[in-house]
Amino acid sequence: MRVIQGAIRSEAIDRLAIGLSGLCLVHCIASAVLLAVLASAGGLLLDPIVHELGMMLALGLGIVGLGRGILAHGFMLPAAIGSLGLGIMAGALTLDHDALTTVYSVAGVLILALGHDLNRRAVI
Repeated sequence: MRVIQGAIRSEAIDRLAIGLSGLCLVHCIASAVLLAVLASAGGLLLDPIVHELGMMLALGLGIVGLGRGILAHGFMLPAAIGSLGLGIMAGALTLDHDALTTVYSVAGVLILALGHDLNRRAVI
């Protein structure tokens, strides 16, 4: 019974993390488009605090969700893939804001979402 309850909680965390990845993806693309169209609006979305808070939230959900997944199903692959995505996202924070930063951010978000999706599927 505890394993099932833990799996349900892990699945909820993974679903939340996938949703956050989707929001991050929309944010990255919207920032690039708005920056190209409206330089003043793009400045607000490109504020470093937005990216730093988003990264902290992504790290927290990644550690909890993917870590609980390892305990629930014993597979390391979802956590390894998710960690790669988090690493790419963190690396993108160190770059100047340009098109390449957006490419890295989007790639990291998609890889992280894949890790959470694999984690969710492994529990079921």
